[in-house]
Amino acid sequence: MFNTSTESSDSSDSGSPHALTAYGWDGGWADAFAPYAAQGLVPGRVVRVDRGLCDVVTPSGTVRADTELVTPRDPMRIVCTGDWAAVDAEGDPAYVRTLLPRRTALVRSTSSKRSDGQVLAANADHAVIAVSLAAELDLGRVERFTALAWESGAQPLLVLTKADLVSDPAALAHLVSDTGTAAPGARVLPVSSATGEGLDELRALLASGTSVLLGQSGAGKSTLTNALVGRAVQDVHAIRDSDGKGRHTTTTRDLLPLPTGGVLIDTPGLRGVGLWDAEGGVAQAFAEIEELAERCRFPDCAHRAEPGCAVLAAIEDGSLPERRLESYRKLLRENERLAARTDARLRAEMRRDWKQRQALGRHMMERKRGPMRKP
Repeated sequence: MFNTSTESSDSSDSGSPHALTAYGWDGGWADAFAPYAAQGLVPGRVVRVDRGLCDVVTPSGTVRADTELVTPRDPMRIVCTGDWAAVDAEGDPAYVRTLLPRRTALVRSTSSKRSDGQVLAANADHAVIAVSLAAELDLGRVERFTALAWESGAQPLLVLTKADLVSDPAALAHLVSDTGTAAPGARVLPVSSATGEGLDELRALLASGTSVLLGQSGAGKSTLTNALVGRAVQDVHAIRDSDGKGRHTTTTRDLLPLPTGGVLIDTPGLRGVGLWDAEGGVAQAFAEIEELAERCRFPDCAHRAEPGCAVLAAIEDGSLPERRLESYRKLLRENERLAARTDARLRAEMRRDWKQRQALGRHMMERKRGPMRKP
């Protein structure tokens, strides 16, 4: 497990906020924190959260802080790894007094009936999505994770782990190409923690800013984290041969400084990723469909049977895989259902729309049958 006191020693010797530079401190954060400096509070970054407490790295070292004073009713404002905070470090324990406004937030929907969002990580610049090549490539899952990443405000990066298991270069190139098609605008990088393939390039990409590592259990995230950090900071367990899945080896979200620069937030494996208010993320994940839709004859084209539909034309000529359109529709429906559960007005609109569609369907059926003849 990550020892925060050890990791913070190199960046705490100056006793000034500049000691937090290695953790992402910059002029913007300094400006946001300025009102709290006069209150005797100190800036810090949350590197781990557990049991209502959190580890916060400050200019003078890492402190164990209570989050009780900032525990809100809104689960979106709960302290999470990656947050920047104003900390009262005088007491034992210290207290997080407030959170600085987040620049980005990686959010998924919870399984609760209230349809709350759960913040997985805050203030990430890169969302590194680990996809294992030890199992069959699931492009639908790639699209889901990519939409989640785009919606957060972070730049997605697809890392195909365990690339050493694909011995044929042509086959590996095909997998990279397929993944790129499912994630337009995102970099795709094959990596092997066993052979070192791609690791230097990945380190260079993550050398600045904050990166959050996402993926299913068994995707090789813990092994990849150890390779990037340069030592064993996370336990590693074997995956099941039957389906390539593994059990959770990472149980908390830890923010880890990387020796080549930047910091990495490792997260537990995500068995399910529900989108939460992610319409913009879906649009970016399916950018080519959004672009085609702008050329449709009708602005409200549903891309099903309308004349002049540029999306359907692209499917017919083979430039757009039909699977992409189906996945796009699926994620939009999911996002709309979630919004409907939390927005009474939208629920009413959807009911009216459904009734109108029913009425239109009956009308079209009656026209097709023709007028009823009197006996």
